Amino acid sequence: MKSLKILIFASIFFISPAFANQLKPFTSDGCSAFPDGTFEQNTLWLNCCVAHDLAYWQGGTYQQRKDADIELKECVAAVGEKQIANLMLAGVRVGGSPFFPTTFRWGYGWPYPKLYGELSKEEMAQVTAHLDENPTLKSLISTSENSENKKKNRMF
Repeated sequence: MKSLKILIFASIFFISPAFANQLKPFTSDGCSAFPDGTFEQNTLWLNCCVAHDLAYWQGGTYQQRKDADIELKECVAAVGEKQIANLMLAGVRVGGSPFFPTTFRWGYGWPYPKLYGELSKEEMAQVTAHLDENPTLKSLISTSENSENKKKNRMF
């Protein structure tokens, strides 16, 4: 019985922390509980949602989340759906908090809870490694970086 207690103690205090900051592979559920497009074009803004999911998967600061949410809105508006874009922005601002233990929360690639904050060098290395393994994901990042100048000039 004593050896069982030692094993449990060791697994909690020595093994668990080693995996506590392990980034899970990227997954996307599209636009979560929202449609991925219209009835006529059922994936019209799906790429916008996948790029948004990529930002949410890695997490980061509160400002980075706001920027990701605004980029989602701008992307959906750019495909001609301004009213849908505003509705989606409201949804992600309310439902995407890192404080909720959901599969679509800010920082969902990390074990819960992963609150707002700059990613450490080690965490960024994990993000980079995952992106290097999947060139398609890297292209989503480079597309969103094209709007970097807009973000710098935006007032919230």
